[in-house]
Amino acid sequence: MIQLYSTIWRVSGRRQFILILLSLAVAGLSAVPLSYQKEIINALTHAKIDSPSLFVMCAEMMGVILLSLTLKWLVSYRSGTLGEDIIRLLRKRLYLDNANGKSIPKGTLTTTISAEAEELGKFTGGAFSDPVVQLGTLVAVIGYIASSQPGLGVIALAMITPQVIIILTTQRKVNELVAKRVRILRGATNRIVNEDDGEESSTIEEEFDAIFETRRRMFIWKLSTKFVISALNAVATVAVLVLGGWLVLEGRTDVGTVVAATMGLSRLQAPTSFLIAFYRQVSAARVKFDLVRELLEEPQASARKTG
Repeated sequence: MIQLYSTIWRVSGRRQFILILLSLAVAGLSAVPLSYQKEIINALTHAKIDSPSLFVMCAEMMGVILLSLTLKWLVSYRSGTLGEDIIRLLRKRLYLDNANGKSIPKGTLTTTISAEAEELGKFTGGAFSDPVVQLGTLVAVIGYIASSQPGLGVIALAMITPQVIIILTTQRKVNELVAKRVRILRGATNRIVNEDDGEESSTIEEEFDAIFETRRRMFIWKLSTKFVISALNAVATVAVLVLGGWLVLEGRTDVGTVVAATMGLSRLQAPTSFLIAFYRQVSAARVKFDLVRELLEEPQASARKTG
C-alpha cells in the first residue's frame, strides 16, 4: 500500500496537496451545524430567544452549510478530473509500451486498458482527499459530542471501534477473491482473443463460471459485514437515546445535547460507511496496482500467469 500511495504522490502530488487542504476545510466545518442545532433547540425549549435572534442563527447555520457544500463540490470536481487524467495516463502508457515491443497478451491488454486502468484512476483522484474528509468529520463530530456530554461521546467512539476490527478481519479474504477474479478474467479474455477454433470453448465457459462463483463469495463477505455494521449503528443510536434520555430525566444534561448527539451519530454513519468502502477500494486498488505493474515491468512473467 505504501508503494501505491508513493506512486500516486509522485504523479500528482501538487494537486493532491490542494485537495487535502480543501478536505481539511470541509472536515473542520462538519460539526458546526450540530452546535447551531443544539443552541437553537435549547433556546426554544427554555424560551430564551426572540424571533430576530432565531432568524440570525438559522441564517448563520445555513451559510455554514452552503459553504461546506461548495467546498465539497470543489473537492469532488477536482478529484474527479484528476482521476480521469490518471486514467488517460495509464491507458497511454500501456498502449505505448505494447506498441514499442512489450508482448502483453491482447486479451490482458484489452481488459487492463478498459477496466483496471479506469478503476485505478478513479481511486487515485480521491486517494488522499476522501479519507481526509471522512476521518476529519469523524474526529470533529465525535469530539463535539464528547465535549458536550462525555458519556455520549464514549458511545459514539464505541460504535466505530468494532467496525474497524471487523473490516480489517474480513477485507483480507475479499482481496484474495479480487485478485483471483482479475487473473481468471484476463486468462479467459486471452483465450477468446487467441481462439482459432471451438476446442477451448468449454474451458472459457468454465472460467466464466469461476468468475461468477468468485463474485458470489465476495457478495457473501461484503453483505455479511454490512449487516453486522448496520446492527452496530442501530445499537449505538438506541444506546444514545437511552443514556441521553436518562441524563435529561436526572437533570444532568439538556434536550439539545441529546438531539445533537443523535444527529451526530447519523452524521457519523455516513463517513464510517464511506471509510469502510474506501478501505475496500484501496485494498482492491492495491491488488490491481500490483497486477498492472506486472504488465509494465515484467510482461512476460505476467503472460505466463494469465495464459
